[in-house]
Amino acid sequence: MTLRRSILVGGLTLAALVTAQSASVAAASSEGHHDRGHHHRGHHGSSPAVPADSLRALAAKVGLRTGVAVNTDLLGADRTYTRIVNQQFSTVTAENVMKWESVEPTRGTYTWAAADKLVASARQNGQLVRGHTLVWHSQLPAWLTLGVDNGSISKAELRRLLKKHIQDQVTHFRSKIWQWDVVNEAMDEDGTLRNSIWLKNLGPGYIADAFRWAHEADPNAQLFYNDYNIEFTGPKSNAVYAMVKRLKASGVPIHGVGFQTHLDTQYGFPDLQANLQRFADLRLNVAETEVDIRTFVKEKEPATDPKQYTNIPVSGLAQSAQEAYWSQSLQACLAVSRCISYTVWGVADNSSWIPGVFPGEGAALLYDDKLKAKPQYRVLHQDLKLAAGAPYRRGAGRA
Repeated sequence: MTLRRSILVGGLTLAALVTAQSASVAAASSEGHHDRGHHHRGHHGSSPAVPADSLRALAAKVGLRTGVAVNTDLLGADRTYTRIVNQQFSTVTAENVMKWESVEPTRGTYTWAAADKLVASARQNGQLVRGHTLVWHSQLPAWLTLGVDNGSISKAELRRLLKKHIQDQVTHFRSKIWQWDVVNEAMDEDGTLRNSIWLKNLGPGYIADAFRWAHEADPNAQLFYNDYNIEFTGPKSNAVYAMVKRLKASGVPIHGVGFQTHLDTQYGFPDLQANLQRFADLRLNVAETEVDIRTFVKEKEPATDPKQYTNIPVSGLAQSAQEAYWSQSLQACLAVSRCISYTVWGVADNSSWIPGVFPGEGAALLYDDKLKAKPQYRVLHQDLKLAAGAPYRRGAGRA
């Protein structure tokens, strides 16, 4: 991904947050319920194994689900990692194991084991599942991209393969997935559709088709469009807004929009609440789906060539900026009654994707390299604890 991101320390006061949420919920209260997914086994409240002061339990009091992207290699194998996933989060997202290259590495042969493991764990621990992702330009199986490149897979066959992939996967997990990221990152920064394998061979209609095919396979799952940098008002966010508005007006079964929310303290904080709200005003649910907040980090000592880095922010200012960003990103979701889930993209800094893509940046998650909670965690905990004293989001998720 090419990401441009975010610093401005400030944000909502709690009083303003309460006012915004109260008005939002009141406006939605006369409409039909749209928090689809209650047919799935699992819940977002507490159970005997979930501490009352966990993020999960506190968020449940205001109708919000906290989520995390899960590395299935660590789930069950690392006791501390597994405890954090199950106690702190009420939803889980497959970090990689539901992507096409993972589920069908050989044409016609599905490998569901890792994804099934995640779904089974979620069911056992009373969690809901976000399916990620059905249609993306990246992490495609080699047999598919090679076949398109050499012409052995025609455009007509590619369309059939895409439909089969979507419907086979959604059918396999039917009634077990709460939200599907149906189409992921289809828009470029300039507001034009990404010139992907799908656009080049199938035309722009593939997006609507993907939602229709997924809905046919599981009419009860929430179907989301998911993208990054739409937190900022600009060509990309505006284009996605126009696209989903057209899709909804055309009767396409789209139920929500995912804001990835990969932020960076070197840039200004986005007008996130306003963007969440304008999409919500289309009577769509919204979610923050891949939250991490990176900053510049210290080099390891002694110095090496090439440079190697720690997951320690370069200064107290960088640390403070991160804390402010985490608070503001959560408060933006809390202030929009249709923001139904807040998902962080990983548990701990030692397994984050950030250092591999942005050398010299990191410290982007809630737990450190030793799986100890960081100040960022405590900031979210405090915001949720304060919000829990005023249960004004009981109407969250109405359509």
